[in-house]
Amino acid sequence: MTNREEEADFEHPAGGYKKIFETVEELNEPLPATVTGRIPSFIKGSLLRLGPGLFEVGSEPFYHLFDGQALMHKFDFSSGQVTYFRKFVKTDAYVRAMTEKRVVITEFGTCAYPDPCKNIFSRFFTYFKGVEVTDNCLVNVYPVGEDFYAVTETNYITKVNVETLETLKKVDLCDYVNINGVTAHPHIEKDGTVYNIGNCMGKGASLAYNIVRIPPQQKDKSDPIEKSKVVVQFPSAERFKPSYVHSFGMTENYFVFVETPVKIHLLKFLSAWSIRGSNYMDCFESDEEKGTWIHIARKHPGEYIDYKFRTAAMGLFHHINCYEDSGFIVVDLCAWKGFEFVYNYLWLANLRANWEEVKRNAMIAPQPEVRRYVLPLDPCREEQGKNLVCLPYTTATATMRADGTIWLEPEVLFSGPRQAFEFPQINYKMNNGKNYTYAYALGLNHFIPDRICKLNVKTKETWVWQEPDSYPSEPLFVQNPDGVDEDDGVLMTIVVSPGAQRPTCCLILNAKDLSEVARAEVDIIIQECISMQLAV
Repeated sequence: MTNREEEADFEHPAGGYKKIFETVEELNEPLPATVTGRIPSFIKGSLLRLGPGLFEVGSEPFYHLFDGQALMHKFDFSSGQVTYFRKFVKTDAYVRAMTEKRVVITEFGTCAYPDPCKNIFSRFFTYFKGVEVTDNCLVNVYPVGEDFYAVTETNYITKVNVETLETLKKVDLCDYVNINGVTAHPHIEKDGTVYNIGNCMGKGASLAYNIVRIPPQQKDKSDPIEKSKVVVQFPSAERFKPSYVHSFGMTENYFVFVETPVKIHLLKFLSAWSIRGSNYMDCFESDEEKGTWIHIARKHPGEYIDYKFRTAAMGLFHHINCYEDSGFIVVDLCAWKGFEFVYNYLWLANLRANWEEVKRNAMIAPQPEVRRYVLPLDPCREEQGKNLVCLPYTTATATMRADGTIWLEPEVLFSGPRQAFEFPQINYKMNNGKNYTYAYALGLNHFIPDRICKLNVKTKETWVWQEPDSYPSEPLFVQNPDGVDEDDGVLMTIVVSPGAQRPTCCLILNAKDLSEVARAEVDIIIQECISMQLAV
């Protein structure tokens, strides 16, 4: 662990990071872990991880990081003892691929072709069946009522048994709400209410974005998903080109939606499957001139507020936090400069390249920044050209223009060349939607995950945990139930160290200074994960 000012710029010439992008096998039974240090008594239950674990089927490779088939990992904690277990999620995409020994359903960056054994007429009609959307739920796992679902960014979510990791049921959200797909990053309130966002067909046959509410566990034990409903709708800046949406913000009283210039060309998306082999990545386009729109809506009742907040083009995947303060909404984001789609740099060929090539690719990619935007809740049209933000602790500005748009300029909270503060976490139970001080994240070094970071968003002070040839995953903050301070708790992350005797560990860090508390090591390699969840 080092402070930012002393931080070494780690190099990875040995290329150990390539191991986290290789296929692994599932396990038949849990493996015992070797524990060093003392695991806090409040760490109980299961740490669930989700990410890609199968990168080829037969002789056919997957090409993009978000194509690998979903593998669920689990570290179980009980009375200081730890075990590790993993199984593939038995989605249709996985089961059919394993049965036919080829890629059967098109993934994010990999096209599925018709069965070569079929005759030309069968293949012709296969192309005209329409889009077969993947259910490969490799992005996140979260609770709905008393159940857990593995999810991606389509309309399909998959119910899993977190005790056995068995796959239980595929659910199509289109059966319950007007939605084409939802993000893998919902907001979950203390009573279990789930909010999410996704694009939909709105009024006048144009696209829009719906906020969906799934109620908490029902007294009659019925499925909460069956009572899902749309609570508010955001308009789309372009009729047939919705923005790619990976997350959204939520304060105590408002929803915040950032509409970036990375667009899904809907007509190209619909025609790609029926005319020629194509994948999701082929259907994205971006234009710097479109800039970025930021929308807000009231939660209770759901009501869109037609303020025209605009800012320069940027890429966005993860919100850190949003909160209200003195008539403003403060929005903290993990942004990427410019308009180019960052996923263009997450092809497996790029990530598996030698270190010097990895660095060359990152040099031309969009650069990361942690940004703070401030949105006035009661902007005055008469104050054109004047900064409307009067919060004393930020340099972010909002300026009314003659055309009625409010131009936003951010305050930069953290910026390091090709050093991304990504997959952010906060003390969610205490501070989501509220004024806060600390954020935690996975540090990406030229897109390679090699550090855990902490940021004080008020002072911009940073802390870093890092070890040579070690590749952590997204950290998960777990609050100490007896703690008082916002950072009273631990961070849990899974670290792969390919050259170590036991190459994988669940690492537990003190959230105050990122010092090591304990680790549970297993003699097996684990792949890069995209998200984690603690199931108690």
